[in-house]
Amino acid sequence: MSDFIAWMQACQSRMESVLADTLPPVHIAPQRLHEAMRYAVLDGGKRVRPLLAFAAGEVTGGTPDRVQFAAAAVELIHAYSLVHDDMPAMDDDALRRGKPTVHVEFDEATALLVGDALQSLAFDVLAAQPLADDPAMQLTMLHLLAQAAGSRGMAGGQAIDLASVGKALDLAELEFMHIHKTGALIRASVLLGAHCGTPDAATLAALDHYAKCIGLAFQVVDDVLDAEAPTATLGKTAGKDASHNKPTYVSLLGAARAREFAQELRSDAHAALAGLAAPAPHLRALADFVVERAF
Repeated sequence: MSDFIAWMQACQSRMESVLADTLPPVHIAPQRLHEAMRYAVLDGGKRVRPLLAFAAGEVTGGTPDRVQFAAAAVELIHAYSLVHDDMPAMDDDALRRGKPTVHVEFDEATALLVGDALQSLAFDVLAAQPLADDPAMQLTMLHLLAQAAGSRGMAGGQAIDLASVGKALDLAELEFMHIHKTGALIRASVLLGAHCGTPDAATLAALDHYAKCIGLAFQVVDDVLDAEAPTATLGKTAGKDASHNKPTYVSLLGAARAREFAQELRSDAHAALAGLAAPAPHLRALADFVVERAF
């Protein structure tokens, strides 16, 4: 476990530097927008998606110097989604990662532009850096991220989430929503990291199944934490799902059964890794981390 923690901290530190270098500096116009972009991205978050990209890259021979840019692209998309999700038109939250949300710290118009700018920067990073020997592979990576972020992925999942407030969803409907809202970007993280190396079809299939399990497990645990953990621990407003009358795994299954479901998804993720030709200790440890995390 100590080896995993050291690896995780090294990756997180590396990503903080990469993101700081990738984001526009505050002295370049428009200064306020660039300041808000850096506020939204830096100094916060567990960087789970970059960690998954690095761990998947290890399986396929992707070098960290390549994976770091694919990881940055995913993290920029994730950060933009949080900025927009927190706005009054969406979840209307005042706290994120233990500090005021972007629209509170700056203003709503700036927050909207921050999300727009971070999204375009993500694709700029993914297109501009040499991430694959075959240009066609890099185009595939752009396609993967675009689908994961769009109406058939994260944005579509958010639309379903907003339309589901006050409704009673069954398990299949809830999973469909979160496969898109949360799972799509987590899946993209794994596949983008893998594509920085030389994956074969069997490896990609195994990693894809692993990522789908982890994506759902992440959301299940998120729902449990929202219901049970205090705001100070979460770094965001606790109990938000219940107060907004949102369907969650806790409201559908109860907290105890939701925790059991997360454990089942972890077991399925571990099983997916068992068929890989290369060892994947960090992917396995990340599955444990996602399910056992306390915030």
